[in-house]
Amino acid sequence: MRVMIDTNILISALLFPGQQMNTLIYKITTEHQLILSSYVVDELLNVVRRKFKDKLETVDLLLSRLPYELVYTPQHPKPVLFEIRDEKDYPVLYSAIMEDVDVFVTGDRDFDGLDLEKPEIISPAGFLEKY
Repeated sequence: MRVMIDTNILISALLFPGQQMNTLIYKITTEHQLILSSYVVDELLNVVRRKFKDKLETVDLLLSRLPYELVYTPQHPKPVLFEIRDEKDYPVLYSAIMEDVDVFVTGDRDFDGLDLEKPEIISPAGFLEKY
């Protein structure tokens, strides 16, 4: 199964690891195929540069060792595949749809209520419970 994770999940997993995040990343990378979009990786690096400068080397090291497929998010994704409150979330989910991802894991409540056939949008706890 192809699983994409949102920036907030990646930040939590890399910078604030705990049992749930460690288990989530382990399960995704050993039992499924982790997909990261270029948009999420760029957003992660921007947040770390801005808020956690002392963690840049750690993030570089972890990203270089984490098994994942990197997919490109277009600079100008086609509009109106779906409606979402926060326009910054559009490219993330757009990438998941274009890359035929099965599951999108996020802690962002702005994705709640989107009636998409695919990908399934689920929280980290929901993913661990279901998969």
